[in-house]
Amino acid sequence: MLLPPWFTEFAHAHQNLLWFITVSLDLSLTLLLYRLFGKTGLYTSVILGIMLSNLQGPKLTMIFGMHTSLGMIIYSGIYFATDLLSERYGRDEAQRAVLLGFATSIILVLMMSVSLLFLPSSKARDIHEAIYLIFGFTPRFVFGSLFAYLISQSFDVWVFHYMKRKTRGRHLWLRNNVSTLASQALDTVLYSLVVWWGVVQLNMAIHLGLAKYLFKFVIALFDTPFIYWARSWDVADRDWSDPFKKDYRKDF
Repeated sequence: MLLPPWFTEFAHAHQNLLWFITVSLDLSLTLLLYRLFGKTGLYTSVILGIMLSNLQGPKLTMIFGMHTSLGMIIYSGIYFATDLLSERYGRDEAQRAVLLGFATSIILVLMMSVSLLFLPSSKARDIHEAIYLIFGFTPRFVFGSLFAYLISQSFDVWVFHYMKRKTRGRHLWLRNNVSTLASQALDTVLYSLVVWWGVVQLNMAIHLGLAKYLFKFVIALFDTPFIYWARSWDVADRDWSDPFKKDYRKDF
């Protein structure tokens, strides 16, 4: 494994703490991308979040005695990136990031589905089966995931700017939390209805949905200090067409 054995043993023994560490790492990496690359870094964070949540989504674990998906941790971080885009660059840029994430999801699903059509060699059958377990998407899962993502993320951007207008740009904590919690609730309901309805029993679907939303609720509250910290930075979007080009305007 990439990580040292002592850390692996520590993580196995402290799964709840590992969850908080992972959430902090996800938000911190988003801040790092923003600090280094500005708006482009936040676009990258959204795309990475979509790809990682698709990769990690099938893996379920137990945190605080509740079943949850690893993909949900990374997926929730997308709302942080779009809210920061909304705050610093406006509604159009945040919505553009949502659409970029949507397009990335479609391309990922399509290309991985095509890759599964190739028959494995005799030495790669185990790898093929492992990939199939992760990317053997059912049409219902694909539609439910993409539908819930596009609607809930667009709703998040709309609520954020609605709250910003109503509060005249004050109370960032309020619009950050209200927009995220409302859109996360919508995402949970849409996903549960489309993906789980008729597949599992109603009480199990409700249990999965409530547990999923509870973790999203905690992450939404947890990211509030991060967005205040990021808003205080004076981050300029660098012209990467010429990485060695100096901005002489700063000298005057």
